[in-house]
Amino acid sequence: MARQKEQIDSRTQQLPQSDRWGSAPYAVIVVDRTGTVVDLNPAATALLEDAAQGGALSETVPPWLARAHQETTHPTGRPLGDDSLPAARPAFRGRIGARNFEAHPVPHQDGDVAWWLVDDTGRLLVEEELASERERTAFLAEASNVLLASLNTDRCMQVTAQLASQHLAEAAVVIMPAAGRQLPMAYAVGGGAAVRGTVTADPVQVPGLSEALQGFPPVPSRWIDPAALPDWLIPEGFTGTVGSAAVTPLPGHGVPAGVLVLLRSTGTTEFNESEEVFARLFAARAGAALSAARLYAEQSDITRTLMRDLLPPRLDRVNGVEFAGGYQPAAARDRVGGDFYDVHPGSTPDDPSLAVLGDVCGKGLDAAVLTGKIRNTLQALTPMAGDHERMLRLLNGALLNSHHTRFATLVLASVRRKENRVRLRLTSAGHPAPLVIRNDGRVEEIETRGTLVGALPHIEVRTVETDLRPGETCLLYTDGVTEARGGPLGDELYGEERLMRALGECAGMPGTAVVERVQMLASQWLHDGRHDDMALVAITAPLTTHLSAVDGHTRGRYTA
Repeated sequence: MARQKEQIDSRTQQLPQSDRWGSAPYAVIVVDRTGTVVDLNPAATALLEDAAQGGALSETVPPWLARAHQETTHPTGRPLGDDSLPAARPAFRGRIGARNFEAHPVPHQDGDVAWWLVDDTGRLLVEEELASERERTAFLAEASNVLLASLNTDRCMQVTAQLASQHLAEAAVVIMPAAGRQLPMAYAVGGGAAVRGTVTADPVQVPGLSEALQGFPPVPSRWIDPAALPDWLIPEGFTGTVGSAAVTPLPGHGVPAGVLVLLRSTGTTEFNESEEVFARLFAARAGAALSAARLYAEQSDITRTLMRDLLPPRLDRVNGVEFAGGYQPAAARDRVGGDFYDVHPGSTPDDPSLAVLGDVCGKGLDAAVLTGKIRNTLQALTPMAGDHERMLRLLNGALLNSHHTRFATLVLASVRRKENRVRLRLTSAGHPAPLVIRNDGRVEEIETRGTLVGALPHIEVRTVETDLRPGETCLLYTDGVTEARGGPLGDELYGEERLMRALGECAGMPGTAVVERVQMLASQWLHDGRHDDMALVAITAPLTTHLSAVDGHTRGRYTA
């Protein structure tokens, strides 16, 4: 602007007096100290219809320009001398008709002031548009952060309605795709707290709503008759009459996420094209957040359903035998891993139950998937549980024919109650040997050996039988226990010797107490360090003299 003033001054000084104003690119009006118009160019004549030479400035121009001349020539209340005109000549702004102008005073040596009137309507409009776009951009950025901060569908709906009612309209209603005959919705008024609910209604009642729920483009707001809107669409707390409404779809990831309905009351401005475009920009962000929240909810439901089959079962008494289990995944964030156990009850109290404990190579979700396959395969093979070697051969063939490249170690235990004792048939397939805790504190290692499954085309196994007297326990465990690294130096294995000494102190304890004792000692050894998955199964002969006459679940009389 300073450069523009210099160009005006230079042009004014260089032109002859007769041509000085006629060729000026802007309206110019020359006024003396008394406020009388001395001269003006054709552009000024066209702009100020009442202005003429010899006329009073105050009677021919808007008041703001007359005041500007007064302030320029009499800033202290008295006329200025020829050499005392202000050195700084600020521009004054005001409206002439429907347009905005800047008035630049150029003092002359004779005391007159030439006012150059520059139309800056376009610049002001651009500045207003720029400020508006900056505000909208800031709002969209804030809205994205707030919307994406939660993966809860209801929370996203409420935030969308609240933000829209605060920045886009007086009230906002978010409608999700129908669930049966009901429409899930959330509404807010004036930026207040959003209310969540459902309504039984037909979306066809609202122009463009049914199409928007299917993902079609929005209809212009001028096509929507506010008087025809149903009562269920008007939020509680919205005062007055609806004067204008806009229906905007919420686009999701491949499927529509819902619809945003904006409402304004009578007396406010209707939605213009720019506001409708801005509403669609906001709706795109809200739709993406809602779609992400819904996808997360669906995946969480699927994961929860699958997890129920992958998690180790809760063990209890089965056919007169006590079973206890414990599982600790390698990472705290994981609920499942590569270690597993199951107990498949015999069809009758006289038939043996099958206990299985295994360890899949690796950990995390990939190992858990193979774990689930092994567990399902073994469950299907339980009718042949009397032949451990055959079961393991069939399982080995199934793993070799799958796309998995992992292997697994297993130990099978056929368990049958016979009077007050428990008869065990134990078979290991590359797994640590089971340990039996006798009543006198001795810990025996059962000499069963075998080939791991899923790696070699042929396997060899050895089955060993043993009996448990009342109070004695057989412990099946995975190498996550013995290979736990910790101790005083933080890198020492827990080892089998420590495990056997610890079990020797558990003589006579219930199976549940044995499992908890081993888990506690392993955790203390680790000092919260990293470890592999750990699984334990304790099989205990109860301190009873007979089975329940009903189903084997009721404790009998104690015997020494």
